[in-house]
Amino acid sequence: MEITNVSEYEAIAKEKLPKMVYDYYASGAEDQWTLKENRNAFSRILFRPRILVDVSKIDTTTTVLGFKISMPIMIAPTAMQKMAHPDGEFATARAASAAGTIMTLSSWATSSVEEVASTGPGIRFFQLYVYKDRNVVAQLVRRAERAGFKAIALTVDTPRLGRREADIKNRFTLPSYLTLKNFEGLDLGKLDKTDDSGLASYAAGQVDRSLSWKDIKWLQTITQLPILVKGVITAEDTRLAIQAGAAGIIVSNHGARQLDYVPATIMALEEVVKAAQGRLPVFLDGGVRRGTDVFKALALGASGVFIGRPVVFSLAAEGETGVRKVLQMLRDEFELTMALSGCRSLKEITRNHVLTESDPPRVAPRL
Repeated sequence: MEITNVSEYEAIAKEKLPKMVYDYYASGAEDQWTLKENRNAFSRILFRPRILVDVSKIDTTTTVLGFKISMPIMIAPTAMQKMAHPDGEFATARAASAAGTIMTLSSWATSSVEEVASTGPGIRFFQLYVYKDRNVVAQLVRRAERAGFKAIALTVDTPRLGRREADIKNRFTLPSYLTLKNFEGLDLGKLDKTDDSGLASYAAGQVDRSLSWKDIKWLQTITQLPILVKGVITAEDTRLAIQAGAAGIIVSNHGARQLDYVPATIMALEEVVKAAQGRLPVFLDGGVRRGTDVFKALALGASGVFIGRPVVFSLAAEGETGVRKVLQMLRDEFELTMALSGCRSLKEITRNHVLTESDPPRVAPRL
């Protein structure tokens, strides 16, 4: 069967992967209301395309934290990619590099920062969970820096792991032949089999629940890398992130895997963008499956988007080739959406190009 869109990879991944692994990637927290809403919310935003614009040349390039990339579509951190495919994070890194975009490596990757760096050139960010043992954190950040990673994406929505019932039912654990490579040398690389989710038990033992804004200041004392705060969905926290010296914000609900019944990220985006007042870039992850979704996020003020599940599902289906295809399909769809909306560059995408449910009715200007 020919794959014609990103979402089609999910069914292939479901067929290929063991149930425990597929469920780990696919599921959300509790009732999974936010999981469905992350997708559904995009369908309630409509376009206001402008016509008779010369769109013979379209430029999708942009700059993120000073790095030029081919498109405003980047790879979000997703854990344990070797469960999806033997090449895991290596394949993802090569696909991102070939597409001219940024990959974010998870703290809980099954390949280390050094291994990923060894795949060749590329702009890479490192996602960080703050462990109770700050020496572990400092070591990891230094290793990422040495390996040429360009920014830290600090996950701030996970003082505890959300209740992912599929993982509890499946007694989720990392397959015995894999480890969390970044922690291997510290004897923190294995998940124990428990009568719960093995990851939830691991996180409860290792991740620091006391993490607060002052820790961003601490991070800035141990690294020169810019810090993106990942997991902000309110105006209040946006203002605090700016005060703390964040280099950017990722509007994220952790793929709907943490607190259920938070809004879809696309619905939270504008509140954050307005509070940011242009003082730092705002990105979005969660539910992006189409080029139209990317355009909608940019029209509502995002500087770019990150994709997570499409990467692991395409990786499971076709390895590096699958991830390359996902990035290419999203880029092609996004470019087409730009053309059909009358936008030749990212700066031409404006709030007037979309209509949301909260917008007041428009009155046509008098001629």
